[in-house]
Amino acid sequence: MEELKELEEVQNVMLMMPAIDSSSPSADSKRFLANFTLFMMQPCGELDMNQKCTLISDHFPKISSAFLEEALCQLCDKGEYTFFAGNACIAADSRCDGDKSVQLPTDSEDVAMVALDSMQRANSTLEDFCRSYFMFHEMDANSAESIFKYLPLLSFTESYMYQLDTINENLVQFPISDFTFRKLAALLEGYGMYTDRIRNELKCGEEYWALERKLCCALTRKQEEIQVEDVMKAIHLKSFDYRVLNLLLYQLNGKEVNETHMEFLSVSEFLVEISDDLFDYEDDVLENNFNILRMFVRIYGASSAPTLLAKSITEAEEKYSYLLSALDPQLALTYKRRCEEATKEGGKVVGPPLGTWCIPPIIEDEDLYRYEISNTRPPGTS
Repeated sequence: MEELKELEEVQNVMLMMPAIDSSSPSADSKRFLANFTLFMMQPCGELDMNQKCTLISDHFPKISSAFLEEALCQLCDKGEYTFFAGNACIAADSRCDGDKSVQLPTDSEDVAMVALDSMQRANSTLEDFCRSYFMFHEMDANSAESIFKYLPLLSFTESYMYQLDTINENLVQFPISDFTFRKLAALLEGYGMYTDRIRNELKCGEEYWALERKLCCALTRKQEEIQVEDVMKAIHLKSFDYRVLNLLLYQLNGKEVNETHMEFLSVSEFLVEISDDLFDYEDDVLENNFNILRMFVRIYGASSAPTLLAKSITEAEEKYSYLLSALDPQLALTYKRRCEEATKEGGKVVGPPLGTWCIPPIIEDEDLYRYEISNTRPPGTS
C-alpha cells in the first residue's frame, strides 16, 4: 500500500510540472523531478527551503554521474542499502555486478497488501456480489456460513482491485501504465486459484484502466478523437471485478464454469454499468471519470447522444430478456426479485425490466459546469 501512496504523491507533483517548467521534459524526467521535489520537502534539522536551495546550488555542480555510480556500488558492496527520496523509498540491490540500477521496493517481500480504506470501500460491492451472484452457485446469501466460508479470499481480491482502481482514477490526467495485478496473481496462484479465465479477466481490468485513462485524457484535451469502439469496449470491460469474483467462486466450490450463467450475467453487468453511469453522470463530469454518456456526447453531440445510447440499451435489454428465459425458472425469478430489491435500495434502475430508464440533462460545456459548481459550493466542500 505504501508503494501505491508514493506513486500517487509522485503523480500529483508531476501534474504541477507544467507550472514549474514549460520545456516539456520527458515522462522519466518529470518523475525524477517529482521525486526530487518530494525529497526537498522533507524536514532536515533547522534548514529552511532557502538554505536547502542554496546548498543544492552550491554543491550539485561538484557531483558527477561517475561519483554517484561509484558511491552506489560502494554502498552495494556493504549489503542491501535503502535510502529515501521524499516519501519514495529506493532499494539498491546488494550486488552491483555491473548493473547500477535502482528499483522501487515492492510490498513486504513482494506480497500483495491492501489497506483498511480499500477494504471498507469494497464492502458495498462484496455485499452486492453475495446477494446477486451466490444464487448462481446454489449458495444462500443470507447464510453466515456461506458468506464467511469464502469471504477472506473474495474480500481480499476485491479490496486489492479497488486499491489499484483508486490509483488509476487519480492518473487519468497522466496516461501511464506501470502497475498491474502481478502480486495478486502470485497470491491466487499460490492458492491454486489462478486459472486462465481469471488471468484473462485481470488483463481485461488492466485494459479497461488503460482505456479509461486514454478516453478521459481525450475528453479534457478536446482536440483528440474518441472512437465509439473504445467506449463500448471499456463499458463491457468495466465489470471485470465481478467476473473475477464469480470465477473464484467456481474454483472455491470445485465446479466447472457455467457458460450460460456467465453470458447472462455479462449482459446484466453491461446494463448495470450504464445505469450507474447515468446515475453518476454529474459527479463523473466533475471528477473526469469514465462515463458512457460523457463519451457519447463527445462523439455524437448533445442532441444525438441520448437517442443513440437508448438504442444500445434497447438492444442489450432484448438480449437480456432472451438469456433470462434460458435460465432455470426458479433462478430467473430469484434474480428478478434481487434486481427489484437493488432498485429500491439504490434509487436507480439496475437493469430490465425494472422501472424506466432516465437519461439526465446533458452537460454540453463540462469546463463551464465544473467552474459553476466550484463557485457555488461552500468553501471546504468537495
